Amino acid sequence: MFQKITFIVLIFISVSGFTQEQVLELSLEEAISIGLENNLDVKSSELRESTSELEFKQTRNSRLPNLNANYNYGLNNGRSIDPFTNSYIDEELNFSNAGLNLGLNLFNGFELRNRIQRDRFNMEASEMEVQQARQEMVLNVTLAYFQVLNNTDLLELAKTRRIATLDQLERLETLNEEGEGNPANYTDIRGQLANDDASITDALNNLKASKLELRRLLNIEADLVVVAGQFDMEPSDYEFSADEVFNESLENLATFKAGELRIEAAKENVQVSRSLYAPEISLFAQLNTNYSSLARLFNETGASIVETGEFVNVGDNSYSVMEEQTNFMEEQIPYQDQLINNLNSNIGVSLSIPIFNGFRAKNTVALRKIELEEQKVAYQRTKNEFEQAIREAYSDMKTALNRYSIYKEQVSAYSESFRVNEIRFNSGVSNIVEYIISKNNLDNARINLSNARYEYVFRTKILDYYRGLSI
Repeated sequence: MFQKITFIVLIFISVSGFTQEQVLELSLEEAISIGLENNLDVKSSELRESTSELEFKQTRNSRLPNLNANYNYGLNNGRSIDPFTNSYIDEELNFSNAGLNLGLNLFNGFELRNRIQRDRFNMEASEMEVQQARQEMVLNVTLAYFQVLNNTDLLELAKTRRIATLDQLERLETLNEEGEGNPANYTDIRGQLANDDASITDALNNLKASKLELRRLLNIEADLVVVAGQFDMEPSDYEFSADEVFNESLENLATFKAGELRIEAAKENVQVSRSLYAPEISLFAQLNTNYSSLARLFNETGASIVETGEFVNVGDNSYSVMEEQTNFMEEQIPYQDQLINNLNSNIGVSLSIPIFNGFRAKNTVALRKIELEEQKVAYQRTKNEFEQAIREAYSDMKTALNRYSIYKEQVSAYSESFRVNEIRFNSGVSNIVEYIISKNNLDNARINLSNARYEYVFRTKILDYYRGLSI
């Protein structure tokens, strides 16, 4: 009875760490859906995709003309030029200038066209990289999910082992209290129970660690309970060879499509750099006006007869010379009128021919070619790495399948052996050592069988991922 109570307390303490938090029950499909929504790697790839899309739109919009307006208003003291009369003055004035500038690139060696094509390839590559991040996330969540299932099964096996040991312990405890049987058998079985308790503790810890990994991938805080679902967990021959898996990966995986698009973008970037050798033709137009607080308008108000300051002698008399003078009234020109009256415009075509730029064009083209070769090397490296990973996964899958067949036969053999030894031990024909050895052999074989089964599932899921299939 003491051992039963101890076992219940042990399980309660171990499980209480899981039940203190909110528990979320998930199927594999639900886990994948949450991962697609919350996974940080997927979100980062989506942000990079948005950046590439905006860069492409910005480059494409470069085909449009540039139209800019400028305006300023200020106060000037001291000697300066009156913007209205263009004469030197030495007094305070308020001034203002306004303008409108238009610029349009007509030809630049097809640089803009190649830049648009380059950024389109980069945008499409970013889209493929988002798909790649999603595929990798689905694979990682699936593997973590099955790892939780595996550790759950191993925990159940450990509990089952303890129950069998506990039943035997109770039987031997009764015999020991009645003075029958070998006392060493009772102490040995107690030692075996301690081993079973340690196995449960290790299984609980492994289950908790696998759940933490799944929570990290899903980016959630709640504790998890996974639902086994309807999975075909019985290993069988995989219908595709390693070469077939690799060939399908080249056609279906987003990572290869992204690499091919990056190469195309690098090719376009070489063409962009070649435009440095070409002349540039552009159209420009300007509209300007100005204002000055010293600008005045003089309106004619009539005429009057005034003395000129000169005299005419007629005989002995001197007469003042008179003349007719037009009279004006000074009036400040309004701000809006000055802006309208002072409008001026110009339009023209600009031609820029590169003659010598310190070999900048030559070196830039050479650098872009090196970047192109780097993209090709990176693509080939990716192919080599995937081919090696596929062949290793395929080999591991075949090994797991062979091990499963071996352990399946071993479990069958050890089950029968344990059945016989348990009967013999209960009958007093065999000793405790034979019983424990037989029991441990069966328990270890069951653990190995479970591990081999999930190892096979892991490898087939990885191969399905390489084939570009939805897991």
